[in-house]
Amino acid sequence: MAIRQVLRRSLSSEKRSNSRGSADHVPKGHCAVYVGESEYKQRFVIPVSYLNHHLFQDLLCQAEEEYGFYHPMGGLTIPCSGDLFVDVTSRLRRI
Repeated sequence: MAIRQVLRRSLSSEKRSNSRGSADHVPKGHCAVYVGESEYKQRFVIPVSYLNHHLFQDLLCQAEEEYGFYHPMGGLTIPCSGDLFVDVTSRLRRI
């Protein structure tokens, strides 16, 4: 299954859970991140195992440079395009 399908499913299940009032639900072993370079940010739920990989560490360094320890969305915010994020997470999924 392609990463875009997985992320799309994650987003669609998030929309369903929003309608049921549990928008903040994140499955065990996962974390929510906000991705985007503009005011509009997309929310993705990713496995925590991604956080230790050097490709994802590069994104975390960008976030640190951009936001320090203040993340305006209230959660981990990564200042990159959604396409770049999907590319990185699709590479991590193949590993």
